[in-house]
Amino acid sequence: MVSELSGRVAVVTGGAAGLGRGIAERFVRAGARVVVADVDREAGEATVAALGPNAVFRPADVADPDQVWGLVQFAADSVGGLDIMVNNAGVSGTMHANFLDDDFADFARVMAVNLLGVMVGTQQAARHMAAHGGGSIINVTSIGGVTAGRSVISYRASKAGVIHMSKSVAIDLAEHGVRVNCIAPGNIPTGLLAGAVAGEGADGRVAAVRAVMAVSRPLRREGTAADVAEAALYLASDRSAYVTGVVLPVDGGSTAGAPFKAEDLVKLAVAGEAAR
Repeated sequence: MVSELSGRVAVVTGGAAGLGRGIAERFVRAGARVVVADVDREAGEATVAALGPNAVFRPADVADPDQVWGLVQFAADSVGGLDIMVNNAGVSGTMHANFLDDDFADFARVMAVNLLGVMVGTQQAARHMAAHGGGSIINVTSIGGVTAGRSVISYRASKAGVIHMSKSVAIDLAEHGVRVNCIAPGNIPTGLLAGAVAGEGADGRVAAVRAVMAVSRPLRREGTAADVAEAALYLASDRSAYVTGVVLPVDGGSTAGAPFKAEDLVKLAVAGEAAR
């Protein structure tokens, strides 16, 4: 299975760090030529240097549709085509204590990167794929777009939009042999959460959020970028040739439900009352 992407070209946006880098690494090991796209030129160049000759860096800000178009053209003209598009680049909104405190200062940027960037990336990749025998588009959403929750509302809205958009265009593009699927990661340590929490005591707040995630996750171990990369490999490969329009959570079971026992719920209720 190690060479199941041999001869294929993939683009991974946000590929210089976190989940994107993990996906790029896995695709290279599976035999693909990978275009790592990122706004961070230094990190992107370091990533492709580590990945070897089958990886190339292309700077791109997915919030700019022209740069996304240029990215797809670069893959097609300079790397040899485009068989797999992973729209992974994303940003988090600022975490406010309450929705009523949100000033929406980061709304435009969150939507431009997380939703518009994915929509344009999907469209531009699909235009090439439709004319060249099909392909696989993988859009990285979040369990925050699957289940409701407090805080980072703009982020949650953007990720929910990715899901509905992806399902809709999966129907539209199926006649061209273009598959569109989503991965919904959850409870996986990346820099995204830290980016949502700023100011004094940020490290402590990040740790507290991670602790809540841990007790809300049925599987006891923490997820990794490699877990997400394996899901991406499946959706990119011929093993999923009959799969389109799905959302695959990679979250340790979190979207299935919290693993609290009855006595745990009682303790939480008592603690909540005491805190009032």
